[in-house]
Amino acid sequence: MNDIKENAKTKKINIKNVSLRIAGALAFLAVWQIFPLFMGDTSILLATPLQVAGRLFELVPQAGFSGRVWFSFARIAAGFGLAFASGILLASLAARYKIAEALVRPYMTVAKTVPVASFIVLALIWLSSSSLSVFISFLMVLPIIYTNVLQGIRSADEKLLETARLFKVPLSRRVRYIHIPAAFPYLISGSRVGLGMAWKAGVAAEVISIATGSIGEQLYFSKVYLDSAELLAWTVVVVLLSLAFEKLTLFLLGLAFKGVKKL
Repeated sequence: MNDIKENAKTKKINIKNVSLRIAGALAFLAVWQIFPLFMGDTSILLATPLQVAGRLFELVPQAGFSGRVWFSFARIAAGFGLAFASGILLASLAARYKIAEALVRPYMTVAKTVPVASFIVLALIWLSSSSLSVFISFLMVLPIIYTNVLQGIRSADEKLLETARLFKVPLSRRVRYIHIPAAFPYLISGSRVGLGMAWKAGVAAEVISIATGSIGEQLYFSKVYLDSAELLAWTVVVVLLSLAFEKLTLFLLGLAFKGVKKL
């Protein structure tokens, strides 16, 4: 009986949260629809949601749309994937060896503090515009994953670790049953932040480098031609891709974690 009441209460809370989110989104769209009407030519200054939606429906059937989406998605996803794997590896080494942490720290500090635009301009000297978004996404996500995973590994229960050492539990089992469960929540948190940063930095790199065939190139030309409807339509595409990639990545991480626990 208590379980039924608890489930009903949880459902009510979930429904309320969803309703509040929908209400907030509708209020945002209403303000957005009304505000540009006081700014004169909405096609130049700020297109309305209806204008953006109309332009988006025009863009989707175009021949080059899917190619641009895949171009940007593949490179930004590759940059995130490289940063994800490298961050976990470096954090594992830093947690085990102090010298590794000392060697890695200056690079992570630079990656976290130097402006993205500086990296983009500098990297344009070394790399082609088509591969720039991979490097920039990697560079921006790496310190986020590294810092979170390192903190997660170090948050493991010291008493539990001491007991495992006392009974001579193999390192592989300690990692699987102590370190990974401790680090996983931090990894999820870092991934959420990193996924958003990967898309922001990656698309910014495409805009600055005017990478041919990318979403960033279209954002650049929309700005040049003062077409706010198309600029915002491509921005909506980026947001939707980012959200879809985040959901997919977090889902796969959850499956991987469950698989490790069952081993």
